Amino acid sequence: MNSNLILASASPRRKELLELLRIPFEVIKSDIEEIVDEKLHPGEVVQSLAQQKAASVASTNQDSFVIGSDTLVVYGDRMLGKPFNEDEAMKMLQMLSGKTHEVYTGVSIIRGDDVHSFYEKTSVTFFSLSNKEIADYVSTGEPMDKAGAYGIQGFGALLVKKIDGDYYSVVGLPVARIKRELLKMGFKL
Repeated sequence: MNSNLILASASPRRKELLELLRIPFEVIKSDIEEIVDEKLHPGEVVQSLAQQKAASVASTNQDSFVIGSDTLVVYGDRMLGKPFNEDEAMKMLQMLSGKTHEVYTGVSIIRGDDVHSFYEKTSVTFFSLSNKEIADYVSTGEPMDKAGAYGIQGFGALLVKKIDGDYYSVVGLPVARIKRELLKMGFKL
């Protein structure tokens, strides 16, 4: 039986990445209010948020495989979500300049009562950045809807010295792992 695949996200980047699987899916945006418990490990935070997103869409799509995802940037003991304004984006990027940070992407795939959740952790190292480089990047507008105030797949690629881990996880969706989890759950590709 071929069941539907649903991406519980309005992110154009996640949609593009899921298209790499070359299977039809639909997008249904989850409308949960994201509440982060900062006492949890970052991997638990992103898995919890991903599961909440997937569950909200799966509740009315019981026969479908629903994928929820969430990404968080972590530097030291600070969890960095999306910046509220350009000033906060500047401060985040100044903090990450010349340093290594972690990007956690959590995924939850739900079909009926079957729930598979996991997270990927990737280390990202930035070049040392001048204030002008940071201001020029912030002026593109790209940092404003991205965790940690940068998008590695866009102009933010110019900030990155190296990564250790899954590039696609940093973009927002570890598609190779998702494919394997879907197969474990009985999805027919």
